[in-house]
Amino acid sequence: MSNHEHQESAHKPLQRKEMSRRQFLSYTLGGTTAFMMGGAVLPMVRFAVDPLLEKKTEGTFVKVVEESKITTDPQEFKFQIHQVDGWYVSDPELSAWVSKDANNKVFALSPICKHLGCTIAWNAKGKDEYDCPCHDARYTKDGKNITVAPNPLDEYEVKIENGFVYLGPVKPNSRVG
Repeated sequence: MSNHEHQESAHKPLQRKEMSRRQFLSYTLGGTTAFMMGGAVLPMVRFAVDPLLEKKTEGTFVKVVEESKITTDPQEFKFQIHQVDGWYVSDPELSAWVSKDANNKVFALSPICKHLGCTIAWNAKGKDEYDCPCHDARYTKDGKNITVAPNPLDEYEVKIENGFVYLGPVKPNSRVG
């Protein structure tokens, strides 16, 4: 290649690849669609994830009964809790079987059978046991499973304050080994 040809090719303008109208329209519509979809989807994602991002609070205790009314025989007490489940706020009524043990310590058991979730009753058959009417599961006064149910009854956290019994969240039974 001669010196003259080399200078000529150096001064030629670069050929640029032109975008066709069809490509321009495709890119423009695609970008606009993506922008609009993001505007619609992001609030939905935020709505779904928002409850997961909230800080968890400790379980609250609910005033249930005067301590002086608790005996060694289990008694059923009903109480309401304030519950926020995602965006649903409710005040369901719960119940607990509350009694004192041999050391005069107050404890409360959940009335939900660990077999299939039915509600148990105390001394329904005159045997000083908790009985489940659904499948004849039985539990001791401490909530230990005797028949059918695979686990003992759960218990509530208990706090005694100013002569009243307060119940907190349900936890696994710590009374039976």
